[in-house]
Amino acid sequence: MAEGDGFTIKRREELESMEGSGNCTWHLVRRPLGVEAFGINMVEIGPGGQIPQHTEEGSGQIEVFAILEGEGKFRLNGSDHEAPAGTFVRMDPDVNRTIVNDSDAPLTALLIGVPADSGYTAGSDWL
Repeated sequence: MAEGDGFTIKRREELESMEGSGNCTWHLVRRPLGVEAFGINMVEIGPGGQIPQHTEEGSGQIEVFAILEGEGKFRLNGSDHEAPAGTFVRMDPDVNRTIVNDSDAPLTALLIGVPADSGYTAGSDWL
């Protein structure tokens, strides 16, 4: 949509999309925005679907998932946690994770991953 000196703006419809397993459509965010410091993608999960269950032990990434639209469940180490729109979760690399959509409506989630050893330090208490 727009690029300027030090910024890039993209809309959902401008992102590259790919079909995945579990009734999921992935929208690739990182590359179109030129992000190199962390991973970021958006996924739409259809009714009855889920993202692949996995850990990030191999990559060493801490992940944050956020439910943007719809409602689902975070399944973390085998336990289900209700996740309506506006719910966030942070997971260490060894947590076994998935997002499950047991509802009759689509769910949209944002997934962000960063290496645990990235060196980031919060600059103040409000960040």
